Amino acid sequence: MSSQNKKSEKLSFMQVLKKHKKKSIGAAVSALGLSILSFSLAFAKEPSTNGLKEIYHVYNGEQYVGAVADKSTVDTLIDMKKEEASIQYKEFSVDAGSNIKVVPEQVYTVAVDEEETLTQLEQSVEIEAKAYSFVVGGEAVAYLKDKEDFDKTVNLLKLKFVSQEQLNKLNANDTNNVPLSAENQTRVVAVEFLEEVSTEETLVKPEEILTPEQAFELLSSGSLVQQTYQVQQGDVLGSIAKKHNLTTADLLAINPGVTATSILNIGQELNVTVTKPYVNISVVTEAYNKVVIPFTVVEEEDATMLKGETKVVHEGADGEAEQVHSITTVNGVETGRTLLSENILKEKVDKKVIVGTKVIPDRGTGTFAWPAVGGYVSSQMGHRWGRHHDGIDIARPSDRTIKASDNGRVTFTGWDGTYGQKVVINHNNGYETVYAHLSSISVSVGDVVEQGQKLGIMGSTGRSTGVHLHFEVKHNGSLVNPMSVLK
Repeated sequence: MSSQNKKSEKLSFMQVLKKHKKKSIGAAVSALGLSILSFSLAFAKEPSTNGLKEIYHVYNGEQYVGAVADKSTVDTLIDMKKEEASIQYKEFSVDAGSNIKVVPEQVYTVAVDEEETLTQLEQSVEIEAKAYSFVVGGEAVAYLKDKEDFDKTVNLLKLKFVSQEQLNKLNANDTNNVPLSAENQTRVVAVEFLEEVSTEETLVKPEEILTPEQAFELLSSGSLVQQTYQVQQGDVLGSIAKKHNLTTADLLAINPGVTATSILNIGQELNVTVTKPYVNISVVTEAYNKVVIPFTVVEEEDATMLKGETKVVHEGADGEAEQVHSITTVNGVETGRTLLSENILKEKVDKKVIVGTKVIPDRGTGTFAWPAVGGYVSSQMGHRWGRHHDGIDIARPSDRTIKASDNGRVTFTGWDGTYGQKVVINHNNGYETVYAHLSSISVSVGDVVEQGQKLGIMGSTGRSTGVHLHFEVKHNGSLVNPMSVLK
């Protein structure tokens, strides 16, 4: 290193002091343009009339540093530190030695190592800068250079969830009195911190002061730097999560595109920092929408209709309305929605349906009704044409509808040889009735039917010489002459 470069090196306070000892009192001392005021090199003042001398004990906060015989050396050292800091941290308003205290003491004999004390003091003097703290819930979590940077940080946090235009309109109260419509569909009415946020002037180490961008990152994510992890041989999602005190679900949530079935590649980088923001932003937005109001189905019970039967009185039609909702989000996630106003453009028409509630018991009354609409008995039960006729035949009705003779449950429907199309009803009281030769059947096995309910249409299916109903009655499995039970 050249002699010229050596001369340009910054001198420590003790180097300046030693250099100064070679000069007369009051000579100017310069180190890199830093002026140091003249100070006495005497290690004790002239003795007072009572023979006592004064020394000065130096404290850094509560920590004892040592003693000096000349207080001005302490003041000069602090001035020098302050000048150095103002050059190093020229963008900040700095101070030094605010934690230094000097306590005088009267002594008879001066015995101090001033050089050692000043060396220790030089190393322990703290440089502080004026800053504005970002206080969340009473705790300072970040420091900004000035109030302007604090306000810029607040603005950056809000701009994460709203646009600058929306924020400008909100601050100017531009649109809050304008009715929302299809042309003016949304407006932001509030952007607030959920936590109590404030600022206060303070002194901190210069290196603790953040830019607004750094403070934004810290406050919105809980960390200035996102930690990443490179996948190693043998790693799986579960083991990586465990290494970083995460659950597998946490790890997947902070790595979009990675799923539980993803194949990990050696060297692949994964984010392992879970965002835990210091501040949460609530945004309240008012939004206009034209919506369809769906019709509802209104059911009206009718005790005269069988249960399960329905009848539509009139069909429904959707309505239409203009609605304005207040929507609250926290950190971009919707947490609440309230209807503020509604203008009905088209009334909805509810669909009206009559619903039957009548329940038919499947146990017969024991009284049997005529199973046809009029007609007469064309053939009695008994022996005829060389064989036994198991029931009666009813012919020439005024209406070909065949009806259930009593309440019961249908146990058979369909074709049965010479009977043709046949229906069998079990009346669950020991009786069973049979209806044969039908041209069509209107019920199914399992149906519960009421006395007089339609079973089908009279016909001439099976072994039949003409349109008629063959009607049988059985009691506990034995044939009964229908004419003995019909009313």
